[in-house]
Amino acid sequence: MKLNVDNSEQLMQVAIGDSLFDKLKHQVDKDFVLANIPMQIPETIGHSEFITLIREKVYYLMMEHFAEYLNLMYIIDIPESAFHNIKITDTVDVADQVTLLILKREYKKVWYRNRY
Repeated sequence: MKLNVDNSEQLMQVAIGDSLFDKLKHQVDKDFVLANIPMQIPETIGHSEFITLIREKVYYLMMEHFAEYLNLMYIIDIPESAFHNIKITDTVDVADQVTLLILKREYKKVWYRNRY
């Protein structure tokens, strides 16, 4: 499976188009809980607010709890090679890029589970 998306908004449109947005929210929540990072995602959250919620949590973890951030990346199973492609500008932009990595990986999990 190859995802040709450039940002989180495009990925959300793919998830909504495939009717997998609710499953994606559940998977993200599940992996954050496994990392002992409660998210408290509302059932009626829109896709833009969902992206913002993840981005803010990633930013907070990067700045305040880096060990927990690394644990989350391990639990979500983001490959180390993906981090080599991140353009380092400032922490907010890095958090946005990491949010896209998280959403891509979680979407792949949901897509494969739904497909097979």
